[in-house]
Amino acid sequence: MYELLKKDGKAKRGRLHTVHGTIETPVFMNVGTVAAIKGAVSTDDLKDIHCQVQLSNTYHLHVRTGDKLIKEFGGLHKFMVWDRPILTDSGGFQVFSLAGLRKIKEEGVYFQSHIDGRKIFMGPEESMQIQSNLGSTIAMAFDECPPALADREYIQKSVDRTTRWLERCKVEMDRLNSLDDTVNKHQLLFGINQGGVIDDIRIEHAKTISEMDLDGYAVGGLAVGESHEEMYHILDVTVPHLPEDKPTYLMGVGTPENILEAVDRGVDFFDCVYPSRNGRHGHVYTDEGKLNMFNKKWEMDPRPIMEGCDCPACRSYSRAYIRHLLKAKEMLGMRLCVLHNLHFYNKMMEEIREAIDAGCYQEYKKKKLEGFQKNNKK
Repeated sequence: MYELLKKDGKAKRGRLHTVHGTIETPVFMNVGTVAAIKGAVSTDDLKDIHCQVQLSNTYHLHVRTGDKLIKEFGGLHKFMVWDRPILTDSGGFQVFSLAGLRKIKEEGVYFQSHIDGRKIFMGPEESMQIQSNLGSTIAMAFDECPPALADREYIQKSVDRTTRWLERCKVEMDRLNSLDDTVNKHQLLFGINQGGVIDDIRIEHAKTISEMDLDGYAVGGLAVGESHEEMYHILDVTVPHLPEDKPTYLMGVGTPENILEAVDRGVDFFDCVYPSRNGRHGHVYTDEGKLNMFNKKWEMDPRPIMEGCDCPACRSYSRAYIRHLLKAKEMLGMRLCVLHNLHFYNKMMEEIREAIDAGCYQEYKKKKLEGFQKNNKK
């Protein structure tokens, strides 16, 4: 059940109660594609850096290790030793990124595994079955993610098929949740809004899926080639047509700036690989913008990555030492940067929730965005 606790303008402060615990929103979900955060981050680490939700991927876990094996372990929570909520992406985006290896039909998608080339079929029912085997807290509906700038005819046909697939996902989810051997009989289903950057298709699709009374609603198919301005515009026109009393999830987004702008437009769930990917390459986030820890100017710098930060990296280590580790190709350098970035994102979400609670989100957003520009101007 989702509680809308407060609004500050369009910004929502909510609480989603699940079988694996309560999620305070707005929330950033830490991306652990194959049931692990890249960068040697453990589930104990995730608790230390205030992670509420871990996100894993249906396609990747299906093709490597296998969802049936994970079910034998009692599901993903027991397999990776994580007792808080998990969201599983349906695999749709990954399947559709394999453009040269797939064929889309009404029943689903035929494609080749990027691991070993074996032929695989995945449709709505198969995606739901895999996610049920994983036992995630929230399952995402199987959809097609068309290129954001595809032509209108292609996008309309794709969206119509996504709607039909969503209906099949809902029926299959209800069936699976009723079975005796289901890992998580309380698995939630989020539907996905698509439509590229075409306003009326987005709006009509939002209205259609809103009538299905799902547990939550995502806006997909953004941050895949369109400009930030186009993305914000699509949120402006689409989110008002999604249920306010359900979670709204912007998939695969994004930078701290993107998150601040999307919260201001009514979004309360986010995920993105940026913090972990950038951390693995020595790029770290601070309140004054992003730093490149390979930069020679940190060679003798005794300060932490960010003053006042209580992440595992900043509590103990200097910029000079972290730079040394990265230059020496020691895994600890990468790990510390990933931990810092994920902590930075999770901490920012805490601040966002506090600002909405206090009714001062606009002031908070303005101050945060101004801060991010400091290093960019140097």
